[in-house]
Amino acid sequence: MDDPAFNPELYKQILDNSSEVHFLLDCESGRIQYLSPAAGRRFGYNLERAQALSDLLVADLPLRLERFAAGERSRLRVRRELEVAHADGHLIPVEIESTLVLNDIGAAVALSGSVRDVSERQQWQKQQKKFASMLSHEFRTPLSTIDGAIQRLEMTGAHHDEATRKRYTKIQNAVERLLAMLDEYLSPERMASIGRRRQPNEVSPLALLEHAAGQAQARRAAVRVVEDGLPQWMRCDPVGMRLVLDILLDNAIKYTDDSDEITLVGKKATEGGIELSVSDRGAGIPADEVGKLFDRGFRGRAADGIPGSGLGLYMARAVVEVHGGTLTVENFAESGKKFRIWLPIPA
Repeated sequence: MDDPAFNPELYKQILDNSSEVHFLLDCESGRIQYLSPAAGRRFGYNLERAQALSDLLVADLPLRLERFAAGERSRLRVRRELEVAHADGHLIPVEIESTLVLNDIGAAVALSGSVRDVSERQQWQKQQKKFASMLSHEFRTPLSTIDGAIQRLEMTGAHHDEATRKRYTKIQNAVERLLAMLDEYLSPERMASIGRRRQPNEVSPLALLEHAAGQAQARRAAVRVVEDGLPQWMRCDPVGMRLVLDILLDNAIKYTDDSDEITLVGKKATEGGIELSVSDRGAGIPADEVGKLFDRGFRGRAADGIPGSGLGLYMARAVVEVHGGTLTVENFAESGKKFRIWLPIPA
């Protein structure tokens, strides 16, 4: 009696009862010769209706065979992630692992492998990143508030004694260490890339203004930047400050005529610190709305017919305030308005 371990029918039964999708494809014709029943349970098609899978498998097969024939042995077994269309049309993320089957003289004659549904894995990874992002935010917000307060004390505390200034430095160093730990262990990127180095929390304020203007110029050509005495670097959350400028520019574009110029100014503030502002010559803010402009969900009369949620300015002020700064608005005497960001950063 033959050893059942070498019985092809036994192997077929094992594959037929596997929860994974297994396949065997002829290299010359590109036709699928075997497809396990799991394909029907998971993707809704059988051997006769496996065109979607077949198209994916043969898409890079000629190049793969060519490279293998040229001696590139890394093409013998390949793993890749992509999407397979279910019989009803919706896409399913999968991992396909395939191996070239060789004949007696070492030529590739078939392609065998498996198809694994990775929907749950991807969903778990998304939830993991979401949790890490939420946790990081919950820690980062109070830390940013402390950081902003210390910067203000450093700027206004020139008359404080040496011991007090050393305490400021000690607090600042502690905040820096905690922020570094958040970036190293709790950032969403950390979930996908172990060993990622912490991103710098310093940025050129002029570069911030120029980047924001460059983005806005795709929608409004007349956007310019004016700089006067800005420091070379400032300590802040670059992503947060970019968001603030983007919100202010978006509002300026939406609520002014296409020909109106928008100006971004960066300079020393008269009260110390630095000032970043976005000005336009459109309609001013009605006096009865100025006090409510930064409220959550508030939309003024000028917003009628203009898409929006009323959250932009609310978020912008929140970001500025956790940096220890302020975000205000003032109307010009003749026409137009200026949104002013003040930050407690030595100029």
